[in-house]
Amino acid sequence: MSNPEFPLRVRAVAIDLDGTMLDTVEDLAIAMNRTLAELDLDALALELVRTFVGKGLANLVQRSLRVALGGEPDPAHLARAMALYEANYDRVNGDTTTIYPGVREGLDLLAAAGYRLACITNKSARFTGPLLERIGFARYFSLVLCGDSLPRKKPDPLPLTHTAERFGVKPAEIVMIGDSINDAQAARGAGCPIFCVTYGYNEGHDVRDLDVDAIVPSLIEAAALIRPFES
Repeated sequence: MSNPEFPLRVRAVAIDLDGTMLDTVEDLAIAMNRTLAELDLDALALELVRTFVGKGLANLVQRSLRVALGGEPDPAHLARAMALYEANYDRVNGDTTTIYPGVREGLDLLAAAGYRLACITNKSARFTGPLLERIGFARYFSLVLCGDSLPRKKPDPLPLTHTAERFGVKPAEIVMIGDSINDAQAARGAGCPIFCVTYGYNEGHDVRDLDVDAIVPSLIEAAALIRPFES
C-alpha cells in the first residue's frame, strides 16, 4: 500500500459495479445453476461461484463449467453453456441483487461534491444498463464502461485512460474505487489512485494484500478521503 497525503484532490471518481456497489452473486449463481441443470450437470455452491466473479461472464461460465465437468470444456460445450447462461441471467438480473451498505449515501455525497462519476465494470453492457436502471443508479453516472465497451477491459488500464480522455482530466485526477485485483491493476496501469472496499469478491482473496492507496469500509469513507479541486 502506498502512503498518499489525504484528502486526495481529484476531479472524477470511477466505481466498479459487482462487489463494490452491488452484491450480484446470488443472481449470478442462480443463472449458473439453471444453466448447469440444462446441461445435466450438478449445481455449484454460492460461495464457489463468488470466487469466479470479477473477470466477466465468459470467465465465470468457463470456470464454473470446468468444475462441473471435472475438466476443460470443449469449445462447442462452452459456447452452448454461454448462450444458455446469458438467457438465464437475463431472466434473473437484479432479482436478488442487494446494494452494499453506504453505497447510495456515498454516491449522493460524491454527486453533491460535483465529481464526474463513471461506472467501470467487466459485466457485459447487455446486463449492466438494465441493472443500473432497475436499482436506480443510472442517474449518477455520466459514463458507463462495460466489459465489451472497449477492445480491452480491466485489469487493462484502457477503461480508465479512456475515462480520463472523455472527462478531459488527467488519470491521476481520477480515483478508482473497487473490490479486486482487476481494479487495482487497472488503476496502477493508468496512473490513477485506487481505493478498495473491505467487502466484495476479489476471487476469494483479501484486498489488504493488494497495492492500493486506501482500504475503506464503504463509499461514505471513500468520499471522506477525497476533495475536489478548487474551481
